[in-house]
Amino acid sequence: MANENYIGRVLDGRYEIQSEIGSGGMAVVYKAMDHRLNRQVAVKIMRQEMAEDEEFRRRFLAEAHAVAMLSHHNIVAIYDVSRSNNMEYLVMELVDGITLKQYMERRGALGWRETLHFSRQIARGLKHAHERGIVHRDIKPNNIMLLRDGTIKVADFGIAALENEANESKGQAIGSIHYIAPEQARGENPDARSDLYSLGVVMYEMLTGDKPFTGSTPGEIAVKHMNATPVPPHEKVADVPEELERITMKAMSADISARYQTADEMLSDLEAFVQSQMQPKEEEKLENPGVVPIRSVSELNRESFLRRRSRSARVSYMTGTFGVLLCALALFIFLWNFWLRDVFAPAVRIDLPNFVDTSYESLMNNADLSGLYNFEVIFVVNTDTAPGIVLSQSPEAGRSMMVTPDGIDVTLIVSTGDTLSSVPDVINMDYRTASALLRQYGFYVEIENSVSDIYTRNYVMKTYPDVGQALATGSTVYLTVSSGPEIINVSMPNLIGLSEGAAIQQLENSSLSYGGSEYVKSDLAAGTVIGQSADAFTEIEEHSKVVLRVSTGPEG
Repeated sequence: MANENYIGRVLDGRYEIQSEIGSGGMAVVYKAMDHRLNRQVAVKIMRQEMAEDEEFRRRFLAEAHAVAMLSHHNIVAIYDVSRSNNMEYLVMELVDGITLKQYMERRGALGWRETLHFSRQIARGLKHAHERGIVHRDIKPNNIMLLRDGTIKVADFGIAALENEANESKGQAIGSIHYIAPEQARGENPDARSDLYSLGVVMYEMLTGDKPFTGSTPGEIAVKHMNATPVPPHEKVADVPEELERITMKAMSADISARYQTADEMLSDLEAFVQSQMQPKEEEKLENPGVVPIRSVSELNRESFLRRRSRSARVSYMTGTFGVLLCALALFIFLWNFWLRDVFAPAVRIDLPNFVDTSYESLMNNADLSGLYNFEVIFVVNTDTAPGIVLSQSPEAGRSMMVTPDGIDVTLIVSTGDTLSSVPDVINMDYRTASALLRQYGFYVEIENSVSDIYTRNYVMKTYPDVGQALATGSTVYLTVSSGPEIINVSMPNLIGLSEGAAIQQLENSSLSYGGSEYVKSDLAAGTVIGQSADAFTEIEEHSKVVLRVSTGPEG
């Protein structure tokens, strides 16, 4: 069905499609009206050819259901995941703003203060998602939304990576290679630290206006992510603070163990830097210009001397006072921008409403409430109360709360009723997909890893309780996930000087994988290997992908 034919249709008797606002290889995004809640939303409808791919559709739905559990003001919310007349679609928060990419295209380098402001918000969104087991996998300016008030919202958790796959399958170029973590470039599964690397790249671009690594081919850029060190930001923009540069470069460390290990760790450094900028610096001593030295008092009569001394004192006093006022004004402007604006803004307080005995789903779907409150939900089994009803809240109803830019944190205890569900069969399923499926059944998920020569890395080996066992909704299911066979390192062969075909064969003989070639002009004969992504004679993990650099021959 052509895209424009969706306009005017009402999905599930609720979402009226109004206009197209974006498209990609995987789906088309429309502006729509949710008539049930009387609010504007964005509806992402999967393209028909993608929906017909059962594996892709399954992964899309699993990712969407997992991300729908996130609730944070720095993350674009997913309200609903549904199917209507063989159309797969999800309903998202409609963001009134532009992408960070569009903003940077207009502004160029943003300056370190604006970079800091945006980076803290992105890190907060990542912290919330990572703590719930959700990895974005494609952090880049295109997937970061900027609202008119300066609020940042990270979009398309988990789904952006699927969008890239769809684009690649259509032969379309994608921009993610500029922000990809080294382990992703090597074909390994990304984790939370991969998102932090990509955030570091985004910070670098905000600070300098340039991407840290460029090249003529995606392969060349990927190799640089794995092996090169970017030019320090201060060499491109002189006023970049040393500490902010350190944070950026640490996030971008190619060595994953030297990188920030959690978003919380990175956010702590960013917040500490903000605090350090609030400390007033020692006032510079002011000289007293304009005072003419007197060679000898005897050269002046007493009246002239007293008049001149009085005038000098007044000039010195006025100059000193003016200088102090200038310093105080500069200090006030600095503190106002970083701190005092929020501290001295008119304090707005509200009495916390009573959420007890209301539907948890109605609260989460209420745009006015979700914009004001940060709901943290804990599900408990309760045989006396219907599923989805709020049993208690903290802070309690009626308490006077100050409204902050970050919203009001409220914990809700929600009943799962006495519903019993059988543990679904998730054996030999990717743990992310398995976790999303279990959460759909209303279970909590805990994961432990175990070495296995049988099960593929990141796939579920067993569950506890066993598959098929009936559990109360809200119970915890423990997944044992394969970490693959024990890691075996092999010696990286020297491929330089070999033909491309011989080098590929040598990789296979060495239990390594060919990760593609990038072709460059050189004085060596065409087809000769002139570089490799891993240094010869170093230890490298078995089956790692190795990218070759191959000569196309001399110019001429």
